[in-house]
Amino acid sequence: MGKKYEAVRKLVDRDKRYTLAEAVELLPKLKFTKFDETVDVAARLGVNPKHADQMIRSSCALPHGTGKSLRVVVFAKGERANEAREAGADFVGAEDLVDRVLKENWLEFDSAIATPDMMGLVGRLGRVLGPRNLMPNPKVGTVTMDVARAVREIKAGRIEFRTEKTGIVHAPVGKVSFGPDKLRENILSLLETLQRLKPSTAKGKYFKSVALSSTMGPSVRLDTNEIASLLER
Repeated sequence: MGKKYEAVRKLVDRDKRYTLAEAVELLPKLKFTKFDETVDVAARLGVNPKHADQMIRSSCALPHGTGKSLRVVVFAKGERANEAREAGADFVGAEDLVDRVLKENWLEFDSAIATPDMMGLVGRLGRVLGPRNLMPNPKVGTVTMDVARAVREIKAGRIEFRTEKTGIVHAPVGKVSFGPDKLRENILSLLETLQRLKPSTAKGKYFKSVALSSTMGPSVRLDTNEIASLLER
């Protein structure tokens, strides 16, 4: 660890569980780089992803976006393709785009959307897009006939997330420069979505741990009892 990191790490009490308000106020003080760092949430949930009914995968529209400009590709034809272009999609196509990904290993996009009728064709890209979490999926709203809405939501800051093997969900919730209020609202939006998605078969405490961190900074652990209280309001 570098000297700058060690210096800011001393500002975090490792034995304390911070309130959400305290954590978002502390984050800017932990930044020591020159670039605008992304703030991430890591939530360990009381689920067992080995069971299909406890695997959580969905999306969430952050009220203040992520602070990142996303490149969106849409696999569609005809009227839906036109709607996608009008909504601001960066790339729109069908067989031509599939061939481009397969033959040129082209992956210069951050999110992919497809209409249901295109999934037979897009399915050929599973081995390429799947491991990169770019494969269109109805669970996160990226397989849809309403491509215009999907494009607008992603451009506005909709994020996708899924539980890892250890039951942890990682998700970006904005930039350090957003300030405490916007970060707090974005974080609550994500946590509220996770709460709604709680599987009926999940037993015991749902939010086992929640931590915030910027790209290069140390993590700040949240008080999960306070989180539960905020979500009940």
